[in-house]
Amino acid sequence: MSTVEQQLETLQAEITSELPSEISVSDVRYEGPELVVYTRDPKEFAQDGDLVRDLAGKLRKRITVRPDPDVLTDPRGAREEVLDAIPDDAGVSDVDFHSDTGEVMIEAAKPGMVIGRRGSTLREITKRTGWTPEVVRTPPIESSTVSNVRNFLKQEREERRDSLERIGRQIHRETFSDEQWVRVTTLGCCREVGRASFILSTPETRILIDCGDKPGSEEVPHLQVPEALGSGANSIDAVVLTHAHLDHSALLPLLFKYGYNGPIYTTEPTRDLMGLLTLDYLDVAAKEGRSPPYESAMVREAIKHTIPIEFGNVTDIAPDIKLTLHNAGHILGSAVAHFHVGEGLYNVAFSGDIHYDDTRLFNGAVNDFPRVETLVMESTYGGRNDYQTDRADSEQDLTEVINRTYKRNGKVVIPAFAVGRSQEIMLVLEEAMRTGEIPEMPIHLDGMIWEATAIHTAYPEYLRDDLRDTIFHDDENPFLAPQFNHIDEGEDERQDVADGEPSIILSTSGMVTGGPIMSWLEHLGPDPDSTMVFVGYQAQGTMGRRIQGGWDEIPMGNGQGRSNTLSLDLDVETVDGFSGHADRQGLENFVKTMNPRPEKILCVHGDESSVQDLSSALYHNYDMRTFSPKNLETFRFK
Repeated sequence: MSTVEQQLETLQAEITSELPSEISVSDVRYEGPELVVYTRDPKEFAQDGDLVRDLAGKLRKRITVRPDPDVLTDPRGAREEVLDAIPDDAGVSDVDFHSDTGEVMIEAAKPGMVIGRRGSTLREITKRTGWTPEVVRTPPIESSTVSNVRNFLKQEREERRDSLERIGRQIHRETFSDEQWVRVTTLGCCREVGRASFILSTPETRILIDCGDKPGSEEVPHLQVPEALGSGANSIDAVVLTHAHLDHSALLPLLFKYGYNGPIYTTEPTRDLMGLLTLDYLDVAAKEGRSPPYESAMVREAIKHTIPIEFGNVTDIAPDIKLTLHNAGHILGSAVAHFHVGEGLYNVAFSGDIHYDDTRLFNGAVNDFPRVETLVMESTYGGRNDYQTDRADSEQDLTEVINRTYKRNGKVVIPAFAVGRSQEIMLVLEEAMRTGEIPEMPIHLDGMIWEATAIHTAYPEYLRDDLRDTIFHDDENPFLAPQFNHIDEGEDERQDVADGEPSIILSTSGMVTGGPIMSWLEHLGPDPDSTMVFVGYQAQGTMGRRIQGGWDEIPMGNGQGRSNTLSLDLDVETVDGFSGHADRQGLENFVKTMNPRPEKILCVHGDESSVQDLSSALYHNYDMRTFSPKNLETFRFK
């Protein structure tokens, strides 16, 4: 009998001894990081809402209880009972039964009403039917991404379950080494912005954190080195994705092309956004005549192997590593990844990209941890002069630009990242029009912005507290304002907008590296009455950085391998303060108020001067060891 089988046998006996005599346990399995308990008495289990919580606390494991397939009631009768138990106002749109796991998936506009106070309605459903309910939200804006991901995972349930059992056995396998050390190897994003990627390794385990591209460049992370994939893709035990922006996620599907077959841990909205952005990444590459690094099938593999975890949940991801994700305040689902290594041996946190202060969209980044000895910290705005304008002043500046352009009868075009900045600007514009600070006019959303916004509406629990409460309780969803128009008819519609009345256009790509923004430049670039407004970071080497720096003539491809020159006569403005990154003061405040404060900090993900400036300041101001590493350096921490 294997070590894992012995563990499961022992756990089944322990669980049985803890339960009332009338509740049986027919099987116990690992599925990914969760311990799944099968019972022939699900209705009795549901009588006591504290049973599962108490078991999880005693065993120190995440526990899911499912009915034994032999005792499931007929889905036709169970459906009526499920719907009868749920208030009509919940807006149930789908009820789907899965006999292999005994779960009933309930999709509803108001999941909270399906769950009930402290899970009371869920327990009532199990008491009536024996089935275990799982609840998902129906997006207020129809999202093809959310729908496709859910349908795909539904189709792949059997294979995914087999995969989760295999992963669970890997997580809980026996440890073999008596050595104790912790190392971090930098594979990208050191003294540069983009291609974020790191390896966290112990004698037992290798974890890959992020695997992104570099905006404006074809450079990729150094995956070929022995510490990473050099000894085979499956020498990696797990992947952790901090957030979905392409400079952190673009090359994750490539791992599956190389043969990786393990888990990706991230939040649920990050999983969906990763799917959206990586598929678009392939589409843009094809349109530009570049060879995509992987096929769309690899994106589906990445989604299939993703194990979503919620903020604050401590999760075993290897025999000697526990992962906890915390809100990073950067984009939807973005996370600070905290790793607890060994039994108190060492703690490392990777900031991903962070925004320390609250924004209209998100609560500020979490920096309160039980322990952190080393912090790997982004430094995008770490330069000594990288101070962003106060958010209220930035909003005032933007409204002034819009009012000036409106008076000239021009259009305002804002290149924006589809995820994060676009939704932040949408909230600013919606309120400004509602309060009369700017005239009412159409706000056109081009590229992936509409779809990304739809994904935001599917996960309001990840938004800022007051915005979430507005959506949950007041039925006042600002993303549904009538001013927003989805550009979905291509060039004809863009031409009509360019020829029409004053309006605002939010368009991808945010750094003017391709996509529909290039079409808007062709339509509006020669118009001196119109204005282009940069509201986000423009990386070195990108067209956005060049236009921002004063270029008034830019090359434009004609689709036949030749390039024409476009003269820009429209105004160009930069409004700081809307970035999803913390500025220099925010980065310092994140460290200054950390509890506990780390012993070491690796400053990464910033131009060379930015990481060195921030590293020096943190060393002098807070008396801690700091580093501004280069790519392919390895740090041993224990």
